[in-house]
Amino acid sequence: MKKLKNIRILFFAAFTLGFITIASAQDTGESVNYDQKFKLGFGLNGGLPTDNAYDWALGGDVRLQYDLTKRASVTLTTGFTNLFMGDNVADLGFIPAKAGFKAFVWEDQFYVLGEVGAGFAVTNGYNDTTFLWAPGIGYANKHFDISLRYEDYHKFETNQVALRLAYGFEL
Repeated sequence: MKKLKNIRILFFAAFTLGFITIASAQDTGESVNYDQKFKLGFGLNGGLPTDNAYDWALGGDVRLQYDLTKRASVTLTTGFTNLFMGDNVADLGFIPAKAGFKAFVWEDQFYVLGEVGAGFAVTNGYNDTTFLWAPGIGYANKHFDISLRYEDYHKFETNQVALRLAYGFEL
């Protein structure tokens, strides 16, 4: 339980840092017009659960991102994730549906991301739906995105540390 509390503190600290960075931007007196736009990204995810219930995780996702400013975006993410178990035990596959906030904190390429949503179990007789939350950090350029995140699945009684590699483009 102490580990979960520490991770939550880390998540809120990263989220607060993102807001402070955005709020501390200085006005140079010039009006800069930023074209708000949508982006679409396709990612592959590999993860290691932090407990002993599952051995590893693999998934894919689609993320729709709307840029509010050059340094702040909102996101919607869905896809499929499979948590693999050992021999003679059914794996758990689920569909995550998450909404999030992404804040670029350094050189418009390094970011912090916080997402919350639900995970809908769809395989092997599992029928639970869980609340999930996922703080993360990453690097993105015009087309490529690499991030590291922690994901907690409350009702599935597990969590994972996952690496996401993605390709994205403007719509």
